[in-house]
Amino acid sequence: MVPLTVVERSFDQLDAASLLAVLRLRIDVFVVEQACAYPEVDGRDDQPGTRHLWLADPDGRIASYLRVLDDGDVQRIGRVVTAPWARGRGLAGRLLVETLRRHPRETVLDAQSHLTAFYAAHGFEVDGPEFVEDGIPHVPMRRPAT
Repeated sequence: MVPLTVVERSFDQLDAASLLAVLRLRIDVFVVEQACAYPEVDGRDDQPGTRHLWLADPDGRIASYLRVLDDGDVQRIGRVVTAPWARGRGLAGRLLVETLRRHPRETVLDAQSHLTAFYAAHGFEVDGPEFVEDGIPHVPMRRPAT
């Protein structure tokens, strides 16, 4: 198995090539693959406190990515995505574990409903009713600080 490196950056630390790779992966999966026409660049990537984390292969390709937003009393994890070529290896889980280790604050997220069990295995609990966003059912979830 090819070793992967955890990379963490604030927006100001992102070089142009990394930002382009992050946006390309998010758009390829969330907009194209999942067929959701929505504004992927939502104005939160460059906010103070936002962290971008990913697993990179030795060539620098992004295998899995997520971002952490500062929502005041809690942090919000979102945009959890794995590149099609890297799926089936548990990379999103590995990245989530590392993110929660580095950032142990109370955490919320809006899970796609079919991924509720995945997030529950990482300590998240359903925290409200299911809702539909961009045509995809989601469930709000919360995890206490550790």
